[in-house]
Amino acid sequence: MKSNNASINGIIVINKEKGFTSHDVVAKMRRILNTKKIGHTGTLDPDATGVLPICIGKATGVCDMLINSDKEYIAEIKFGITTDTQDIFGNVLSESRVKLKKDEISSAIMTFEGEINQLPPMYSAVKIKGKKLYEYARSGIEVERKARTVNIKKIDILDINEDMAKIKILCSKGTYIRTLCSDIGEKLGCGACMASLVRTKSAGFEIENAVTLDELEKNGFEKYLVKTDFVFSALNEVTVNDEIKKRLMNGAKSTFSAAAGRYRVYDENKNFICVGRVFFSNGRNVIASEKLFFD
Repeated sequence: MKSNNASINGIIVINKEKGFTSHDVVAKMRRILNTKKIGHTGTLDPDATGVLPICIGKATGVCDMLINSDKEYIAEIKFGITTDTQDIFGNVLSESRVKLKKDEISSAIMTFEGEINQLPPMYSAVKIKGKKLYEYARSGIEVERKARTVNIKKIDILDINEDMAKIKILCSKGTYIRTLCSDIGEKLGCGACMASLVRTKSAGFEIENAVTLDELEKNGFEKYLVKTDFVFSALNEVTVNDEIKKRLMNGAKSTFSAAAGRYRVYDENKNFICVGRVFFSNGRNVIASEKLFFD
C-alpha cells in the first residue's frame, strides 16, 4: 500500500472538462498525487469547462481567498429558449423562434454591467433551512429566495446573431452566469438560456496555463505546481531573521523596520513563511503574521 504523499504544497490550475464536478476533480487528484489534503476554490458546473485552481497541502489555507476572488467567463446565450436550470441542458419550459436585431441585443446586455441584484437559481448549491436549493428543485419544490447583489465588472460582446450571443464577463464571487443569461433574455422579452460556459480566469490564474487531468496524470505534477506565494504576488516581500521567524510562527509580534502594510514574508533561505502585517504599536513599527504557510 502506497504511503500518503504529504510533501506536496502549492496550487495546480486544472482545465476542467465537461462531465466532471469540482468534487470529482478533487477526488481524482487525490488519487493521482496520492495525497489527501486537497481543496478546490469554488464550484464549476459539470457542463461548464475551464479554470479550477486546486490547492494542495499548506496551500489549502488560501482556498477561501481564491473562492472570494473575481472570475472571468465566456458564455454563449441562446435566445428564445427557457429551461428549469437556466442552461441548455435543463428541461425546456418555453421555446419560440426569435429574430432579434444586433443593436437591441447589445443594448440589453450592456444594461447588466455594474452592481445588479440576482435571484439564486433553484438548481444551485445555495442553502436555505439547511438544504441545498437543487435538492428542493429535484423534489419539484420551489422555495422563496432572496436576491443578492453581485458586481458585473465588465462585459465584452464577442459575437451576436439573431438568436445567439457570445459574451465575456468579469464578475465578483457569487455571480451566476446562467441567471445573467436568463435575465438578459427576460429583458429582451423572448427568454434565454446559457448554451455554454468556459471559465477563463480565476484569482489571477488563466486558462492558457491550466492543465487537464489526463495531462497531469501523464506528465506528473512537478511542472504544473505553482507556489502558494503566487497568490500574494501583488504584495511587496520582506525577509526576516531566524529570531523574528520563530516569533511570527508562535503568533508573537516583533519590532521591524518597514513601512506599515501587508507583506509576503520570507526567511533567510527564501522559504515563504506567511503573509505579515506591519503596523505602529507602542511607539514602534512591529510585524505580526496574518496567515502562516510554513511549519
